Amino acid sequence: MATILKDDRFSRTGISEAEWKVRVDLAAFYRLSALYGWDDFIYTHISARVPGPDHHFLINPFGLMFDEITASSLVKVDLDGNVIGESDYGINYAGYVIHSAIHGARDDAHYIAHFHSADGMAVSAHAEGLLPFNQRALALIPRLSYHDYEGVALNLDERGRLVTDLGDTKVMLLRNHGTLALGASPGEAWSGIYQLESACTAQVRSLSVGRDNVLIAPEEAQAEVKRQMSRERQPVEGRRTHYDLVWEAALRKASRQAPGYDA
Repeated sequence: MATILKDDRFSRTGISEAEWKVRVDLAAFYRLSALYGWDDFIYTHISARVPGPDHHFLINPFGLMFDEITASSLVKVDLDGNVIGESDYGINYAGYVIHSAIHGARDDAHYIAHFHSADGMAVSAHAEGLLPFNQRALALIPRLSYHDYEGVALNLDERGRLVTDLGDTKVMLLRNHGTLALGASPGEAWSGIYQLESACTAQVRSLSVGRDNVLIAPEEAQAEVKRQMSRERQPVEGRRTHYDLVWEAALRKASRQAPGYDA
């Protein structure tokens, strides 16, 4: 059973309904990530932009584990790293450097997830990166970017290089470091990080039998998947998108297996 924080110091005072919804979605994102084993004790981070003109974003309080996060315990910061409001916890500075860079540069980066999973780190350190071993990887490779390791992300000048390497992509491998995905909605970001983490796990398992015994997908098939994935999915008015369905299913799972995130 996930831990539920009960603390009167956290309240909804001064929080708009729009911000509260983002907080609930982000807290659910944390709980789900813990359920899938993508947390890293109190390290790594997921963030969400706060609705409004101030360019604030929400991130985990440094000191709480992913399965302890609630909507009210999330910390709001500005792009300069200043904490907005009261919190008994600070934030992970490396998380601030990475997330502020992307939130500040990308209008479509409403949610950003960055993990240090064992399989994600393994593939990020592989010289060839993500390989065309399976359908999931084939769908990701044409839209996957890479950022070379520069040490722990504590230097503000790395932000520009990170954004440049990210370009217009929404999934990234940070070399010798881990995985990253962003989206304009929680469903899009969740789908991106889920697909990337799953592809990394599949690659690690495939290579466990030795590279000589692993099939590379035929070039024609790789080209076909790239063509298929390049088709724009035009939303139909009044109809839920693929990402809507993904997130609705994810929230049902979080409510069943990690209740209390919306506190």
